[in-house]
Amino acid sequence: MDDGESYRGDMPGLSLRDALRVARVEAAERSGVIVELRDASLARLSMLNELLDPVFAEVPLEHADLFDRGLMPGETPRLFVDMVAHVTLGRDRRTFRFLQDTRSGRHVLAESTNPNDIVDAVTRYIARRLIAREQALVAVALPPDAEPHPAPHRPAHEPRATGPAGGRHGGIPFVLGILVGVLAMLVLALVLPEFRLR
Repeated sequence: MDDGESYRGDMPGLSLRDALRVARVEAAERSGVIVELRDASLARLSMLNELLDPVFAEVPLEHADLFDRGLMPGETPRLFVDMVAHVTLGRDRRTFRFLQDTRSGRHVLAESTNPNDIVDAVTRYIARRLIAREQALVAVALPPDAEPHPAPHRPAHEPRATGPAGGRHGGIPFVLGILVGVLAMLVLALVLPEFRLR
């Protein structure tokens, strides 16, 4: 008899069924800890969300579409302020981190264990977003050449342009160009981070 056979005869080996049972218990314990941590994070973010209720109640209705606040559970729970800014918890599960996603990466706007500090940071962020939007709307409504200019003098005998390049249909591409420009400025004002926190 070789050593392997005598060893098996002396001590029964662990069956696969027993090993699976042990692995399931270990996995359940690990996932239980993860679920507890996630629940604790959700509870802290939910408390912060309630602290932000009065701030969002003051946002004028015409600008309410600018913000999309919501608590997102998941592997890393987050409290979204809008499409690009959210609050999450640090590794210690006590530190609130107010983050903004930009083209150049994610930026930390505020970090504190005190939820009131984060409420203040979010309030300042909302105020800056509102001012940036108002400035963008004013810039679109009043272009730099807002003063009316007198029409150039046209001699009576000069014929007016007709056809696709002039006349009645010549202004359609111009008007479409203005509309596209206005829409582009609105999109830039809402999307670009340069308009937000400076």
